[in-house]
Amino acid sequence: MTESLEAQPSQPSAAAPSAAAIWLLAIRPRTLAVAVGPVAVGTAVAFVDGNAAWAPAVAALLGALLLQIGCNFANDVYDSEKGADGDDRLGPPRAVQLGLLAPAQMKRGMLLAFALAAGVGLYLASVAGWPVIAIGVVSLLAAFAYTGGPYPLGYHGLGDLAVFVFFGVVAVVGTEFVQSGSFSLWALAASVPVGLLATAVLVVNNLRDVETDRVAGKRTLAVRIGARGARFEYAALLGVAYAVLPAFLLLGGRSAWVLLPWVTLPLGFKLVSDIVGGTAGAQLNPLLAATAQLGVVFSLLLAVGYVL
Repeated sequence: MTESLEAQPSQPSAAAPSAAAIWLLAIRPRTLAVAVGPVAVGTAVAFVDGNAAWAPAVAALLGALLLQIGCNFANDVYDSEKGADGDDRLGPPRAVQLGLLAPAQMKRGMLLAFALAAGVGLYLASVAGWPVIAIGVVSLLAAFAYTGGPYPLGYHGLGDLAVFVFFGVVAVVGTEFVQSGSFSLWALAASVPVGLLATAVLVVNNLRDVETDRVAGKRTLAVRIGARGARFEYAALLGVAYAVLPAFLLLGGRSAWVLLPWVTLPLGFKLVSDIVGGTAGAQLNPLLAATAQLGVVFSLLLAVGYVL
């Protein structure tokens, strides 16, 4: 659901790229890191409860990566068809936008990624039961509906909520469930900062594209609340993500190591300062990549701190 995390837009090479290079561009490898953090946190919760199961954990990660890839493919083709990705695009290049892949090819790639994710989901359902099927079906529909279907979430200001729910709550709690067979309040609590930071990545993306999205009729939350509102949304997301960590101590049962993600505060302050300070347009691309990196490191440190 999140957009491309490439640091800088680039121009296509004069030489025709290989098929592998084209599909790698479409996959957007740097976006895939967003799927790692929630799985790490969910696995940490399961480990502390004595329920860690490494085969389901690896499968959960694989499923999350395939869903992210399928969502990237859907974004590529449907944003192009709806006119949101044009010659004035400020972000990194897209395969359909550049004419490197036909829309039909990208749709076939999307369906393949989703089919593989469904296959992983069937394995996880055999391990943890029918709730996994429900989680998987809803996640597949959300990945497609972010930019596709009759009511694309990203075009109606619901992208931020979708990212928080599926890259935070569903990803963390679901990862714990496939290993332990149950849901816990600890996983739900841990999913909050993870989801907030994943949402912050989308906010930077939508802030960068606020003007072109407005022209294309893509009514993201940033378009609805304006650039100033999006900047303060970003600051609030990061601020709350750091502020909720002491709740793990107040709830009891966790050591002060759970505050380990606070070591990333200097980077968080720097990013908020740059975003609120007015960085705009293509200059937001490095901040987009840095926000994604912050989210991954924060989540990994939270997982380590939770275990310790």
